[in-house]
Amino acid sequence: MAKNNFYVVWHGRTTGIFDSWEACKAQVDGFEGAQYKGFPTEEAAKKAASQNYWQVVNGNKSAQLHALFDSDEDLPKPEPVSLSVDAACSGNPGQMEYRGVWTDNGEEIFRMGPFEEATNNVGEFLAIVHGLAWLKKKNLVLPLYSDSVTAQAWVRQKKCKSQLEQTPKNRAVFELIERAEKWLIENSYETEILKWHTELWGEIPADFGRK
Repeated sequence: MAKNNFYVVWHGRTTGIFDSWEACKAQVDGFEGAQYKGFPTEEAAKKAASQNYWQVVNGNKSAQLHALFDSDEDLPKPEPVSLSVDAACSGNPGQMEYRGVWTDNGEEIFRMGPFEEATNNVGEFLAIVHGLAWLKKKNLVLPLYSDSVTAQAWVRQKKCKSQLEQTPKNRAVFELIERAEKWLIENSYETEILKWHTELWGEIPADFGRK
């Protein structure tokens, strides 16, 4: 995957093109409804900046969804008082980490990793289960958002169905998977796991901003 050297911010504290993730993050971190995306070249960033955010990120699918509503104000909105989780992985397998944040302000609640020789789907699965366990421990019945359909299916099945092979380097990851599966089998929860609709709301608040 090409490294992102330029970032376009469509909706943030300041909009425009930025030449580093740190500069971009200052505009979008904790900014509700932030719209941004990274690009490997300045030319690609300039081309994207001249277009609508939804067309760039999701193409025709997003445009079709938006056409169903009279204005952006009519679009469905995520529950602000909720937990959002996400994972990031450099390579497949590669170095993986995951975290959970408050949806409304992006404040980080937990972060795990980085772990070696893991996958993004594994990270997404672990992030959801970590979020469920954290909410239950705090006696909080709040929605939990994830943008991973695969990970949500694994949670429902109480089984991480990854094809990842265990090695000495990723032993810690497999120990977390075993603990997560055990927690799902032994615990019930009232938390509703909801799909984060990136095509409507932009990147999930827990996103690591490395796309």
